[in-house]
Amino acid sequence: MKKKTTIGDIAQQLGISKTTVSFVLNGKAREKHISESLEKKILDHITKVGYQPNQFAQGLRSGKTKIIGMMVEDISDPFFSSVARLIEENAYSRGYKIIYCSTENDTQKTKDLIQIYRTRQVDGYIIAPPPGIEKEINDLIDDKLPVVLFDRTIPGVETSNVVVNNYEAANDAILHFIQNGYRNIGMVTLNSDQVQMQERQEGYIDALKRIKAEPVIKKIIYHDDKENSIREIQSFLTENKQLDAVFFATNYIADNGLESIRNLKLIIPNDIGVIVFDDHNLYRLFTPSITAISQPIREISENSINLMLEMLEDDYDFSSVKSVLLKSSLIVRESSLAKG
Repeated sequence: MKKKTTIGDIAQQLGISKTTVSFVLNGKAREKHISESLEKKILDHITKVGYQPNQFAQGLRSGKTKIIGMMVEDISDPFFSSVARLIEENAYSRGYKIIYCSTENDTQKTKDLIQIYRTRQVDGYIIAPPPGIEKEINDLIDDKLPVVLFDRTIPGVETSNVVVNNYEAANDAILHFIQNGYRNIGMVTLNSDQVQMQERQEGYIDALKRIKAEPVIKKIIYHDDKENSIREIQSFLTENKQLDAVFFATNYIADNGLESIRNLKLIIPNDIGVIVFDDHNLYRLFTPSITAISQPIREISENSINLMLEMLEDDYDFSSVKSVLLKSSLIVRESSLAKG
């Protein structure tokens, strides 16, 4: 069995001290005034010999594992996968690794995952939280463990967060419908108490007040069986034939909604206009193309990791809470244009 390479072996092979190698491995080359050429020499040699640091042992010695735990609703969702990918890329360039998982919006699963991350001694947590985990997050904060929430916040939890203007974006989308002549506008959303979903619904309702129209809302179960979800939306549209437009609160709801519209042989936008909250690469390729609210994914990612790295500084004041509110954009395409 091949002997595992150690920091001591690397130091001996390069003729330098173990401390210098350790500083480079822990991302402290600049702080300790190690030259870029020496840092590169060490990193190139580490790659060459295939050295794998023991992250757990590193954490015991330094108090940091250089690992950040990230928890998203569903890593297969285009929005969350894009955010996670950019955070991972940004973190890696700054000496940190990201491990991430899907909560499936399940409260108990999220609690279990937080405990697993605590056991792994991750340095910080970036979370798109489901409801019901206030205590667990507050426990992390009380233990001076950095937590950044993104996509949504939780009432009763005071920690740094990155969110978008859900209310304003939804409100603007419905006003766009109204300006293009639509008057009977329905909404399909999640049966959820999540803050961002409530804000989107409130934006929809308040926009309808401009024309004294009544809201017509269908709530479906999170990640319900696809066929059942399609049937539910088809029934909603069939029972509300007066609707001339529909606003889908997320892109995964919209995927089933668009299939429902096709099954009913409705023509977009002549029979029914469509706007989706959360853009998707394929929406511009649809016939007709689909109008969508595009979230600023790069800005969400950069602000989330920047807040986290700031919180990981040794002198960070945990009583300081920063909230970043970003602006989404309405990408107007054919599905919401004025009816001919």
